[in-house]
Amino acid sequence: MRKNNSDINLDETDLSLLELVQQDGRISNTKVAEKLSLSEAPCWRRRKRLEEAGIIVNYQANLNRELLGFGVMALVQISFADPTDEAPVLFEEKIQKIPEILSCYNVTGETDYLLQVVARDLASYELFLRTVLRKLPGVRSIQTSISLREVKNSSRLPVQNLRDRK
Repeated sequence: MRKNNSDINLDETDLSLLELVQQDGRISNTKVAEKLSLSEAPCWRRRKRLEEAGIIVNYQANLNRELLGFGVMALVQISFADPTDEAPVLFEEKIQKIPEILSCYNVTGETDYLLQVVARDLASYELFLRTVLRKLPGVRSIQTSISLREVKNSSRLPVQNLRDRK
């Protein structure tokens, strides 16, 4: 998989295809071809090329966390005693296996990592904090902000902005 698209030429049709599959990952090739005014074979080849290039990474359903009982969304800042030793590598390996951690970013600033964590309620988050997060290798401090209300949550990239760079 490529890490950037500098050697992939995306035309207007490719960008439109990307917008369509971001809106609906289940959209059929027939529907995409129809919306893009293409026949099905060239449409399929474009989609396949974008998948093979690593631009389309996967398809997934977005679930409503609150309806599934995950009422707490925590933004967790993690700092290390010594971020230059082996602890961050071990930390990153461990968090890959923890399903409550939805995302993890190595960040600049006063903390080393920012995590997005879900829990059923505050009591289960406190248990997770005590039994999982505090036991991760190298962690010096943990600061948690609990989300009061979700204002925006999207994983869709602004593909339309790529048109401006052409």
